[in-house]
Amino acid sequence: MSAPGAAEPDESAATREGGRFVFRAQVFDADDLRRAHTRIAHEIVERNHGAPGLVLIGLYTRGVAISQRLAAAIESFEGVTVPVGALDVAFFRDDIGLRPVQPLGPTEVPVDVTGRTVVLVDDVLFTGRTVRAALDAITELGRPVAVQVAVLVDRGHRELPIRADFVGKNLPTKRAEDVQVRLAEVDGGADSIELWGPATDEGGR
Repeated sequence: MSAPGAAEPDESAATREGGRFVFRAQVFDADDLRRAHTRIAHEIVERNHGAPGLVLIGLYTRGVAISQRLAAAIESFEGVTVPVGALDVAFFRDDIGLRPVQPLGPTEVPVDVTGRTVVLVDDVLFTGRTVRAALDAITELGRPVAVQVAVLVDRGHRELPIRADFVGKNLPTKRAEDVQVRLAEVDGGADSIELWGPATDEGGR
């Protein structure tokens, strides 16, 4: 899971249980993130034997920005413009309501997923429930050839049998810890990924 934050760690941040989060470690800085985006973009193209037929669908909110970056990277070395869409999966649930995939750009025509390979893009893979909801939404919108998943961080603790096909970093975490992804487009400031945890945890992992 990720959460917006200031450029400087805020050690007064509250946990869900009413305690406090403290900064644990920096996982990625801006350069690390740039390299991860480039590597994931190359892996997507290699796995799919090229870029034609691909569609990137970013999951709100940071997955949208990441999918745009991946599409730009693919275009830079393949010379192919990959369609990019955005999908809002409300509150990690598949029974609250889903907005349809919409293109990012001036056109209002929905991104066509039928007959294409869809890559769902998110910042952090945790329980798997967000991806499960996204899969339900995609199947209602069309019939893709395949659906793949790309994430910046896989932090474990899966509750459903879902895995990522493309991962920036596998990061073992405690369930109570929080992975905070900050992207310039969404949060302002420099890109980063940080690990935070409850102050009562004594810093042990």
